[in-house]
Amino acid sequence: MNTHSPHSPNALITIATRESRLALWQAEHVKALMEQSGHVVELLGMTTQGDQILDRALSQVGGKGLFVKELEVALESGKADLAVHSLKDVPMELPPGFALGCVMEREDPRDAWVSPHYASLHDLPKGATVGTSSLRRTVLLKSLRPDLNIEPLRGNLDTRLRKLDEGLYQGIVLAAAGLKRLGLSERIRAIFEPEEMLPAAGQGALGIEIMAHREDIQEALKALSDQSTWLAVAAERAVSRTMGGSCSMPLAAYATLSGEYLTLRAAWGDVQSNAPLVQARLTREVANTEQAQALGQDVASMLIAQGAKALTT
Repeated sequence: MNTHSPHSPNALITIATRESRLALWQAEHVKALMEQSGHVVELLGMTTQGDQILDRALSQVGGKGLFVKELEVALESGKADLAVHSLKDVPMELPPGFALGCVMEREDPRDAWVSPHYASLHDLPKGATVGTSSLRRTVLLKSLRPDLNIEPLRGNLDTRLRKLDEGLYQGIVLAAAGLKRLGLSERIRAIFEPEEMLPAAGQGALGIEIMAHREDIQEALKALSDQSTWLAVAAERAVSRTMGGSCSMPLAAYATLSGEYLTLRAAWGDVQSNAPLVQARLTREVANTEQAQALGQDVASMLIAQGAKALTT
């Protein structure tokens, strides 16, 4: 609990975090950076519903938001001052009173191919089993190799790697960022370039959630924020938001900034059919998050115009 006055420079700042190895690494990373700025920081480890429900696909049990709900309760009650999330796990619409206080510089946003026996996806024999829990990866994998058997894969990073090593899958697809952050780069056999497998909105970036009224915490996070990453993920998340997006949507969105120009690519696929991917790309001069979000909305409209189905609530 923040026992000092909110604006006291040496007030204790409490970070709410999931207790998976990757989540703890991310929270420790933020803690270390904040301590370098002179803040006093502690971690509050929590288990979320998303960590507990492992027998069903996320899209069936409420989506990625299951990983953030308990952390939000800790923020709202004052037990914690901020929560560190993988940005791709953060719902597109935050509850009233909550805000994204900071987006940090992005780690590698790409997907990684992990397999004990096959150097790349293209080396797999016909009918081989590949594991992923992501509908986005499922439709992208099917577009690359329609002959493969794509099976669900849940659990934290270590659990997924263990299931692979036990021979349940010939290969699995994971975010490169998580493997690199945990010092597991040697498990990566190949990296999928975005042209081959477009990343998820926000993939590789860390987002820090706060209560919207906490201007003191917003101020404390300023040094950690990365503007070019923020513009890119604002555009990506706007595609997903416009499409009604959650992790139960087979949607990819990835933006890159070059000077003043943001290029945004998006892809949508139908999990039920073998129809080709619907794709869109747009480049525009962007100076702030509002313009980045407008770019995202326009790219989403291009997808929908080509037949991509938005989720309506």
